[in-house]
Amino acid sequence: MTHNLLIIKGDGIGPEVVSAARVVLENLNLDLHFEEAKAGYACYQEVGDPIPQATIDAARQADATLFGAVTTPPDIPKYRSAVVTLRKELDLYANLRPVRSLGLKGAHYRDNLDFYVVRENTEGLYSGQEEVDGDTAIAKRIITKKGSERIVRYAFELAKRTGKRKVTVVHKANVLRLTDGLFRRTALGVAAEYQADGIEVQELLVDTMAMRLIKDPENFEVIVTTNLFGDILSDEASELVGGLGVAASGNIGVSGAIFEPVHGSAPDIAGKGIANPLATFLTTVMLLQHIQESAAAERLQNAITKVIAEGTLTPDLGGSSNTIQVRDRVIELLG
Repeated sequence: MTHNLLIIKGDGIGPEVVSAARVVLENLNLDLHFEEAKAGYACYQEVGDPIPQATIDAARQADATLFGAVTTPPDIPKYRSAVVTLRKELDLYANLRPVRSLGLKGAHYRDNLDFYVVRENTEGLYSGQEEVDGDTAIAKRIITKKGSERIVRYAFELAKRTGKRKVTVVHKANVLRLTDGLFRRTALGVAAEYQADGIEVQELLVDTMAMRLIKDPENFEVIVTTNLFGDILSDEASELVGGLGVAASGNIGVSGAIFEPVHGSAPDIAGKGIANPLATFLTTVMLLQHIQESAAAERLQNAITKVIAEGTLTPDLGGSSNTIQVRDRVIELLG
């Protein structure tokens, strides 16, 4: 079966790490058809739009999209984030962030972690509804029953599919009584449907959750929360397993799926050949799982684990290898 994949290279180091991932995909002996589209700040400079309609249409039609890091400048009026726009246009309501120990060492590294952060991806404070009234700037935090219900259901179905036995619902309903109150009530209603499956439900305030992630992260299996909280907590969690250089994510929903490394475009090292491709490779593992190429996903995951164990790493992870050397060693280990 042919899988139609869209490649969006993005800005900064995006083209380097995404191109490396494409070469890895080409060495998996799968029936893959690639197309490329543009998005990001370089695209804006070229055509006046960071996310052209043609790119949105191509992402909607693809079986999955591999999306590189993009630059989103804060000082251009009416500039729209490429990835946030794609999430809304394709209704990619679930952001999935696996947190797994990979054998990296660091000040905050923890062994034996294997959990997920599931983040609502289309509403909350990222709804994009902002206004200015004199010296006051106002952002609307949109929480809906539909949005809350489907993200919590996604989390419980993920738990069932992966053999997890506990889902932690994170909110701030003691202060945000209407918005997070709605999220909490809806989440607990959905949780009741899964009692027969033996999945425990736990609820934590977001500030407590932030502390517990550092204190006892081993006690979590699936964490589900709203958009901004999930964004912050998932970045915090990545530090426990090696940082953003090994942080992968998927945006999954109604009209497509987009997989992207979590790190930024890092323009300061773009073109130097030292960009770390491992987050993009781990993102590619998620993409392969999504298109139901589980054997290939496992092969790639094992190759990444071996590369880390032997120390073929870029400077940001304490190694001395460059992007191409890491790529080529992963390909060797695939064989």
